[in-house]
Amino acid sequence: MSQNYKLYIKNMVCPRCIMAVKDILGQLEIPFIDVRLGEVILKEPKENYDLVRLREELHRVGFELIEDQQVQIVEKIKNIIIDLVRDPERHKSPYNFSDYLANKIGKNYHYLSNIFSEKEGITIEKYLILQRIEYVKELLIYDEYSLSEIAWKLRYSSVAHLSNQFKQVTGFTPTAFKKLQHKDRQSLDQL
Repeated sequence: MSQNYKLYIKNMVCPRCIMAVKDILGQLEIPFIDVRLGEVILKEPKENYDLVRLREELHRVGFELIEDQQVQIVEKIKNIIIDLVRDPERHKSPYNFSDYLANKIGKNYHYLSNIFSEKEGITIEKYLILQRIEYVKELLIYDEYSLSEIAWKLRYSSVAHLSNQFKQVTGFTPTAFKKLQHKDRQSLDQL
């Protein structure tokens, strides 16, 4: 599919974001084939639409139309990581993360890593860890799973590994975090 038929949108991190973008496209009468995290596939070339108005409407609800190709790649990386962390069951087979990411985007991992670090100021690996820890926080707050179940669900090698990584990132053990009155969480688009 031609780049002319795709739009890239920053800060789409969940199914509600997809619904919000679909609503905006519908209001502006912009026909599309599909809307995914960070990406819209249009029926016609994007030049056929009022992108200024689309940009304004997206901005109004916290999204941003991305024009820069390197920023588009960074957003793709983020969306793949969020999807991987939030739905690890879809990715059951063992894999090397760098190979997985390179294959998914169709670019050399070293290239992806350099662009990501340059644009975000952190490594892809650090971003992946931050996403995992943020999800662990969410699961701890909901209190539906034991720490062992969370470790298994997020594919940590052990509860100790999860606990050590959690403490390195947050300064708290998972148990101490659960006891906090004010549990500090970050919006996924702010990581």
